[in-house]
Amino acid sequence: MSYTALAVLGAAAAVAADLWLLRTRLLTRRIFWVSYAIIVVFQLLSNGILTGFGIVVYDPGAITGLRIAYAPVEDLLFGFALVTHTLTWWVWWGRRLGRSPRRHPAATDRRK
Repeated sequence: MSYTALAVLGAAAAVAADLWLLRTRLLTRRIFWVSYAIIVVFQLLSNGILTGFGIVVYDPGAITGLRIAYAPVEDLLFGFALVTHTLTWWVWWGRRLGRSPRRHPAATDRRK
């Protein structure tokens, strides 16, 4: 399987996990996209340094050739998949353990 196919598969799996498997629906929230925009700036910066200075070199036959700030588009897809999977599982496990990100225990304690 090619690098491009794996990147697309990883991004699709992250979307499916968020929206249908774990149903955290992070991708429907503005805060996710604002946070992701911050993350992607630093991803592009670090990837630009690594690929721009030739520290990391990609086989041209293994990628589409489309780049954003020296970063192959596939790296952006993998980064999206990594961030989305991590946050989706974090929220899902938090809810299962009774630590919902929607309500903080101190905020709901009315005994004080």
